[in-house]
Amino acid sequence: MPLSLNPRLTRRTLLRRLSLAGAAAVAGPGLLAACRGGGPSRESLVISNWPLYIDPSQDGVPGTVERFTAQTGIPVTYNEDHNDNDAFFAKIQPELAAGKTIPQNLFVTTYWMAQRLIDLGWVEALPFDAVPNAANLIPSLRKPSWDPTGRFSLPWQSGIAGIAYNAEVTGRDLNSMDDLFDPAFKGKVGFLTEMRDTIGLLMLADGKDPSRPTFAAAEPSFDRLEQAKQDGQIRAFTGNDYQDDLLAGNFAACVAWSGDVAQLAIEQPKLRFVVPESGGMLFTDVMVMPKGSASRAAVAAWMNFVYTPAEAARIAAAVQYITPVQGVQELLAKDPATKALAANPLNFPDAALEARLQIFGPLDPKEETRFNERFATITSG
Repeated sequence: MPLSLNPRLTRRTLLRRLSLAGAAAVAGPGLLAACRGGGPSRESLVISNWPLYIDPSQDGVPGTVERFTAQTGIPVTYNEDHNDNDAFFAKIQPELAAGKTIPQNLFVTTYWMAQRLIDLGWVEALPFDAVPNAANLIPSLRKPSWDPTGRFSLPWQSGIAGIAYNAEVTGRDLNSMDDLFDPAFKGKVGFLTEMRDTIGLLMLADGKDPSRPTFAAAEPSFDRLEQAKQDGQIRAFTGNDYQDDLLAGNFAACVAWSGDVAQLAIEQPKLRFVVPESGGMLFTDVMVMPKGSASRAAVAAWMNFVYTPAEAARIAAAVQYITPVQGVQELLAKDPATKALAANPLNFPDAALEARLQIFGPLDPKEETRFNERFATITSG
């Protein structure tokens, strides 16, 4: 039986209820003094992030960006222009490779891309001495495999890649990757351009282990995907922009990310998300600071702000991904409006769900080239 999304609470209810707790807990004199006491207030921030990945201002309730600026005096240009890891990398590569700076002072990218950027020397060590709230990071995410020293990245959110479907189009519940290959949905299926999520899910369905990926183990999954593309089963490969096709019914089903679908389903109960019976892919998106950033103090202030448990609770309730901040689950559990969020394994995975999730493992450069070339042949053909 599929794990359910959260109850049909309106976004307005969530944000209004959380704004009360957030204001009381975040606007303490210590934080305000730290943020307004010198350097950061003279700086500004340019942030790039994925869409649907922060609580927005709505109906008179200020979102995190506006609250941050109001409390610190630091203006923020917040861009939702990260739709695909490789596409974003291609956008920033020319300047960073040439030793130049980019407009962003901070951006959010997925764990494996963060590792590539760290290895290339294109990101700065984070100013943790000015981020005391980094101590609230969940212990399991400290010094992760992609950043063994823990100096260059700080998690933003984690999430699950699985199946989203439009129940009005499918006419039935889905629970298997095999459902995406059902001839009844021919031309109405989407897969992600994120290779690790698409191929990882197919590897799990084929009985392979994506946490220790080899090209030989993945080849049957590539073949299956390629055949589906040739047969017209797949309508499109997408980045974060799959939501429009899902809502419109152009996709009966697609590979998708848990929090995106949970947000959309608040107002659109026809949308469902399921972790396939064969398992789901777990990912973590992290904040990094590009080489040469001139706003270190402002970056530190932002990170410290969003790692305040009450602020992190507002973000988690809005985006419905897996927060990296300790204390958030307890805060959400105290409020009747958000109690169900705190109990939902899609937001706070329990042992049973954790056992069904895998993280796509590291690839050496030669293997990664083989994976990417084969995937590009299928998705661009």
